[in-house]
Amino acid sequence: MSEYQYYEFLAEDRPLDEQAQAEVRALSTRAEITDTSFVNEYHWGDFRGDPDELVERYYDAHLHLTDWGTRRVLLRLPLTLLDPASVEPYRVDDQVEWWTTDEHLVLDLANDDAEAEDGDYDPTGALSAIIGVRHELATGDHRALYLAWLAAYGTWERDECAFDREADNDVEPPVPPGLRALTAPQRALAGFLRLDDDLLAVAAEASPPRDRTAEDPERLATWLTGLPAAEKDRLLLRVVRNEAAAVRTELLHRFHREAAPAGATAPPGRTVADLLDETARRRTARHDREAAELAEEEARREAARAAAHERRLDRLAEDRAGAWERVHALIATYKPADYDTAVELLADLRALARRDGRTAEFTRRCATLRDDYARRPSLVERLNRANL
Repeated sequence: MSEYQYYEFLAEDRPLDEQAQAEVRALSTRAEITDTSFVNEYHWGDFRGDPDELVERYYDAHLHLTDWGTRRVLLRLPLTLLDPASVEPYRVDDQVEWWTTDEHLVLDLANDDAEAEDGDYDPTGALSAIIGVRHELATGDHRALYLAWLAAYGTWERDECAFDREADNDVEPPVPPGLRALTAPQRALAGFLRLDDDLLAVAAEASPPRDRTAEDPERLATWLTGLPAAEKDRLLLRVVRNEAAAVRTELLHRFHREAAPAGATAPPGRTVADLLDETARRRTARHDREAAELAEEEARREAARAAAHERRLDRLAEDRAGAWERVHALIATYKPADYDTAVELLADLRALARRDGRTAEFTRRCATLRDDYARRPSLVERLNRANL
């Protein structure tokens, strides 16, 4: 039985040179490899390389997806842009991890759910949609860390063995501002990590709005003007050397740190149990509301159907004799579709007879009709199914 795996790597800060591409190519002859990306799918076998090592040496991001429920994202950032101390509060064993090299911090975000129905999930382009959180983390936006932490504990709702009961009392890490208005990359990450919408809505209630001062282009322009000329020259040289993405991230990191006020972060206070229990209550309440609304809508539809049926019977009552003649005319065609129409018309005539107290008359005429056409088994079968 085949097992599906998808591997993708992206180099954002610095493209791979020819030697690096050759080294990566030696690990997979079938992969689509460029100076900035590596993509391969496996239906048999496995990838020969070590994703952790490839990220440490070559790539800034990695995505791995399998048909047995594994989803994993690695993000590599310079240590100068993401402090390990700011990441540590969001650690969850085996699901939100990190490690460092001499120059980088590698963030490891994973979600495993063997019962997940992922057959319709297309990983193509998923990493491109997610990689924007790397830039956001580098500029001080830690929403992605909280989303990964929340998604990790959210697995408890689907797998009661995911954590020990003592984890009920684990207190959430600092809640970053802006959880009610996620960016597109953050939404992509939340979806990839299977973060439940109800759980996110509950968690976001403690998240203050983001300060938009740091997004003011005039403040950014003023700040850039104040940089020393020699430093600007060094930065321009790096851009020419194909490091534009890294330069942009570093500049925005400095701008947010030096020129923009720090965003308010809600202090931790809720436990994992608080979040999951409130989510369960809200989900139940929403399902109850939806069920009530569905029942009301069905009642309205049923009332409309009943009213339409009564109007049809009123029209039928205006010419009962003509209706019976039409029944015989339809049967006379010997066509199955006309038999069906005749039986539907007879059912309406029966309903009209019951409404008007003329059931005995209908029963007599129907019995006569069955006698007249007793040698038409297809028609008789239809009459029997309609209890006529």
